[in-house]
Amino acid sequence: MSRIRGKNTKPELLVRSLLHAKGYRYRLHGSAKGGKLPGNPDLVFSGRHKVIFVNGCFWHFHDCRAGQHSPTANAEFWESKRTRTRSRDAEQRRLLEASGWQVLTVWECELKDISALEMQLEQFLA
Repeated sequence: MSRIRGKNTKPELLVRSLLHAKGYRYRLHGSAKGGKLPGNPDLVFSGRHKVIFVNGCFWHFHDCRAGQHSPTANAEFWESKRTRTRSRDAEQRRLLEASGWQVLTVWECELKDISALEMQLEQFLA
């Protein structure tokens, strides 16, 4: 697990390059003008008061096929770890929304359809 990166992952880089090509500018990894935001969002659009999280389906327990796969080795450990992650994500989202931020979560499985992803991002940032 020590080799699993939390920042600058391939899915995150793909989303960043799509947005940058469209002319959007952002701050990285939870940094906003007032300091760090709860949950350290991957992309922060301070002027728009919007943040984007790019989550891996397995690690964040998404309800797609990859997210529902549960390891058989050390099953209890993985179940509790992924459940804690899901709870933490929900709490961080609640804190951000309570502070007036709009939150979008982009899932790793959504990156397969680039045109749909672009439309989703543009609608969110409009």
